[in-house]
Amino acid sequence: MFEYAVIRVVPRVEREEFINVGVILFCSSQGFLQTRYALNPERLKAFCKDIDISELEERLRAFEKICAGGKQGGPIGSLPMSGRFRWLTANRSTIIQTSPVHPGLCNNAEQMLSRLMEKLVL
Repeated sequence: MFEYAVIRVVPRVEREEFINVGVILFCSSQGFLQTRYALNPERLKAFCKDIDISELEERLRAFEKICAGGKQGGPIGSLPMSGRFRWLTANRSTIIQTSPVHPGLCNNAEQMLSRLMEKLVL
């Protein structure tokens, strides 16, 4: 069993419009917590002309560091894997948000993450 959420860029929170840019997947039984993202600058600029792409990349790299755990993930990186996933997928009103968490079944979490990226983001 696994859980995943779609990572969204929400340039103007008050408008509730978003673009899917990544996926975060947690599979406890496989000891797996990873995120993948892909930013399309042209698409993002068409959506919001003054969006800061480098700031988005920095925030998404923080997701990767937290997923990896350890000191590089800051205080959240020291939480158990499930705690890091819950923290990353918690509701927030910032430019980077996640969808509700969805469950599923898989034999290979890394392959599932690739499939979800292909289906929901790319």
